[in-house]
Amino acid sequence: MSAASAPAPGASSATATGGGGTLPRHVAIIMDGNGRWAKKRFLPRLAGHKAGVEAVRRITRHARTMGIEALTLYAFSSENWRRPAEEIGDLMGLLKHFIRADLDEMVRDNVRLRVIGDYRRFSTDVVALVDDALARTSQNDGPLLVIALNYGSQAELVAAARTLAERVQAGAMAIDAIDADAIEALLDTRDLPPLDLLIRTSGEYRLSNFLLWQAAYAELLFVDTLWPDFDEAAFTNAVAQFGERQRRFGGL
Repeated sequence: MSAASAPAPGASSATATGGGGTLPRHVAIIMDGNGRWAKKRFLPRLAGHKAGVEAVRRITRHARTMGIEALTLYAFSSENWRRPAEEIGDLMGLLKHFIRADLDEMVRDNVRLRVIGDYRRFSTDVVALVDDALARTSQNDGPLLVIALNYGSQAELVAAARTLAERVQAGAMAIDAIDADAIEALLDTRDLPPLDLLIRTSGEYRLSNFLLWQAAYAELLFVDTLWPDFDEAAFTNAVAQFGERQRRFGGL
């Protein structure tokens, strides 16, 4: 971002790097392509999801070593309930395995785990595991790992609108007081750094109801790589591309 650029409300000033580029504070990823990865190898979809979990491990660790302040991963959307029950069960099993296998490492590495979305719709054992992971990392003050579980951006915005309408109706808030800051204060991401870079893998060019408000001034990057093949070099390249872009936030 040039010195003449004035960030818009909610916009972020990325961190300068020694190479003259900028390092995004907050990166989000739509992790797409597990099923196609498996299909190309004549494997069941579950194999693709398992390979996707390994990609999550690689990228979360690499993002920490790079100094990324917050990494948000789209793990389960509110629309994913439309998938076959067997596949949903497989995804929940992988989520539980990931938490059990990696929680000690997150605690040791000072990672702050966050969840956005209504994860309490999941089964009680999944909810208990997530609650425990959130509690065990709550005192950490290092990098943020944000997992979107049963998350949908439209539902998030509708909930914020309803809350504001209720406040106005109750006389607790004037209509004129409703602005961007009032909406942002009610979003799941309200205490996260503004989103700088949003990556989608697998060659699709859409946001799929993910961080629609937050992406207003984010840099978008769509890559052809299927998520299980997205590695440290691919993430480093994505961050490098971010550093080469000129962010004007509506200015000159």
